[in-house]
Amino acid sequence: MAEQALSFIGTGVMGEPMCRNLVLKSGRPVIAFDLASEPLERLRAVGCRIASTPREVIAASETVLLCLPDGAKLKGLCEGAHGIFAASRAGQTFIDLGTSGAGLTREIAGRLASKGVAWADAPVARTREAAQKGTLSVMVGADPEVYGRIEPLLRCVASDVTHCGGVGAGQIVKILNNMVLFQTVNALAEALAIGRRAGIDVALLFDTLSKGSADSFALRNHGMKAMLPGVFPERAFSAEYALKALGYALELGRDTGLRLRGAELAGEVLRETIAAGHGREYFPALARIVDA
Repeated sequence: MAEQALSFIGTGVMGEPMCRNLVLKSGRPVIAFDLASEPLERLRAVGCRIASTPREVIAASETVLLCLPDGAKLKGLCEGAHGIFAASRAGQTFIDLGTSGAGLTREIAGRLASKGVAWADAPVARTREAAQKGTLSVMVGADPEVYGRIEPLLRCVASDVTHCGGVGAGQIVKILNNMVLFQTVNALAEALAIGRRAGIDVALLFDTLSKGSADSFALRNHGMKAMLPGVFPERAFSAEYALKALGYALELGRDTGLRLRGAELAGEVLRETIAAGHGREYFPALARIVDA
């Protein structure tokens, strides 16, 4: 059973529902680890086994899925006496579902390849609701043989799985997805503020935009479900996380010799949002700053 089991590290806002879907859909035992006990207890209730240390969960199976908040946390998990570099073994495959820099991804993959360990970057897009329903979009960077092995697992958590290229390609596509999203949400915040101050029914405004060329996933989700009602909960994709994610795009811009003026502007607005005390709120809270 140990060879067939799946391991999962990081059962936060997105990781918990993804881990649950693996338990319910993969047909394989799943063992999980997180620093927080509450999500683990909820997962235990649906049949997930719980590990007490990262090393234990890494040792439990040949396939380990990771869902960490950012590259810094991922790097921390890799290093140290009980980290991935020390605890992994030849023949294992690690699947990174979080968003990290492409450079860090390729560095980690290179170090693990030298000991016969495979790495795939498979960052996810869409909302927590999509994570719960198993309808995420996954952007995969991996060798074709590795992709062929992990695709069925990713189908347990996603309705769209795209092989973007070799290791690091999934991260690049996801980073650009985020960059476009943040700029779109900023544009929606500006439209919302202008419409409100000009005396337009803003619900009618967004509904009408959804029927024209301004329609988008961001409008229907971030705009209509968060910005219109002014609901920006914590424990969602926060402004602080958004700024970190946007930083990866700006880094890519520098690496490719481009100045990303729109991304820079979105970063300024996010920094103002955080400075105003809304850093832990769902990032469309930047609308508060645009209309301040």
